[in-house]
Amino acid sequence: MGHNHHHSHGNSTENIAIAFFLNLAFTIIEFIGGFYTNSLAIMSDALHDLGDSLSLGLSWFFQKKSNQKANKKYSYGYKRFSLLGAIINSIILVVGSVFIIKEAIPRIINPENADAKGMMWLAILGIVVNGAAVLKLKNGTSINERVVSLHLLEDVLGWVVVLFASVVMQFWDVPVLDPILSIGIAGFVLYNVYRNIKESLRIILQGTPVNISIDELKKRLVAFEEIENIHDCHLWTMDGEYNVFTAHLILNEKSFSWEEAKYIKQKVKKLLHDEFHLEHITLELEISANECGYENCGSSI
Repeated sequence: MGHNHHHSHGNSTENIAIAFFLNLAFTIIEFIGGFYTNSLAIMSDALHDLGDSLSLGLSWFFQKKSNQKANKKYSYGYKRFSLLGAIINSIILVVGSVFIIKEAIPRIINPENADAKGMMWLAILGIVVNGAAVLKLKNGTSINERVVSLHLLEDVLGWVVVLFASVVMQFWDVPVLDPILSIGIAGFVLYNVYRNIKESLRIILQGTPVNISIDELKKRLVAFEEIENIHDCHLWTMDGEYNVFTAHLILNEKSFSWEEAKYIKQKVKKLLHDEFHLEHITLELEISANECGYENCGSSI
């Protein structure tokens, strides 16, 4: 049971591709501009944007890859491959951020002058380019597009800060503002990397989806008049979007025909799909909890 997303996959892939090429082109300009203006703040943001470009590139690749059907090697399909991109990006961003902080500390002690006017023009260009990418993705239908759009919006806000600093440095001699900004940007990147790694590890370790309450789910199931209880209940997510659920439903003490049992399953699956956004659902019907023949039936949530 699942949504029919095929009509939006083409647009999602195209939007992410455009954002990727915009971001990559600007990252190259940013590295050159950061070197030319001697601005560590711009170099640190260029490193951040490089991570964004890698993230967008991998998102673009995995957007297509994840559409591959399940096979004998990967029975659930290729959806979890997207986590590889998140982990690789996180490692790159951690190494880069640590390098920026290492370079910034000596500059706070012994500040070096940066080309404030050059920083200002790069900041304006950064706001325009990243803003265009945000506008391209803001109406996206997929969660992937919305997350990427949010990330690029954070870049726009970062450039607004650099623009402010560059204007200040044109009127007052405060070169220490540049390395302080670079440490702030690096710290912001590390904070987001921590959140991404934490979420990726939760998914890999088959934790329950953060946006679904298992208690509420069970409460809704036992509200069906035919269902007395639920056990051996397991809920996890493949990639943060495609959620999987299995459970044994204990029915009331009465006989159910094959058609009635089929109807109960259909009602339960529709509820789980529509209200809890579960895609892959496996249900087993029982008349009594004692019917479960597996030793680990009690190991459930």
